[in-house]
Amino acid sequence: MHTILRRLSRLLFGARTVSKTPAAKASPEKLKSAPLEKALGYKFKSRTLLRRALTHASVRSLREKSDDNERLEFLGDRVLALAIAELLVEMDPDATEGELARRFNRLVRREACARVARNLALGAALILSASEADSGGREKDTILADACEALLGAMFVEAGFDVARDVVRKLWMPLIDSAPRATADPKSALQEWAQGQGLPLPEYVEIGRDGPDHAPRFTAQVRVGRHSPAEGVGASKRAAEQAAATALLRAKGVWPADAASDAHD
Repeated sequence: MHTILRRLSRLLFGARTVSKTPAAKASPEKLKSAPLEKALGYKFKSRTLLRRALTHASVRSLREKSDDNERLEFLGDRVLALAIAELLVEMDPDATEGELARRFNRLVRREACARVARNLALGAALILSASEADSGGREKDTILADACEALLGAMFVEAGFDVARDVVRKLWMPLIDSAPRATADPKSALQEWAQGQGLPLPEYVEIGRDGPDHAPRFTAQVRVGRHSPAEGVGASKRAAEQAAATALLRAKGVWPADAASDAHD
């Protein structure tokens, strides 16, 4: 996997940035990165690479040529995924694939990356267009999360996977320690899974009701994006939705077959 990441890095940025750090170039804007690098525990040798990781795409329209952080974010997303997956397997060798997947999705989704970025005070170091900065860009989850992943991508390009992995472990461990070991109910688990996959939120529809008034049976269907829908039956709308969420999670292999679901009102 490390080799695949290295090849991807070469394709995205060229062999020169992988094998040899490019010399820093003068820039009209001074980087405000010292507190950030101290919090990271890593000081970039290439200021050009660091600048790219901190530059939001909104700057692109203001300059004839500008290197923004989108490609580094793409790479950093993969670095983060591998580092977190490796850590979770290490920490809990007896966990099922479904349990690992739920924890993984919580830790790599946008909200988690934005939380790490805020802990680093990353917003203060971002390079944004004036309009983006004025609209609160330094506090937007999407911008913070993308820049956080871009920094991981830049570390990987400059220093390799081991260094990036060590930083991930340091920064994400507080989130791991504070995360619940189990999700309260299938609907919450399905929502977390959808967010972790970058998918729309689950949509529930009542598609059937039968039985006497004093003991009705409801049938609900849940759909997440283009994935095949799943159905569930229960004594209430909520119970049917929980059952449908459980069915979809099991179909995706992220909910153990023997796990109990909360089907109470």
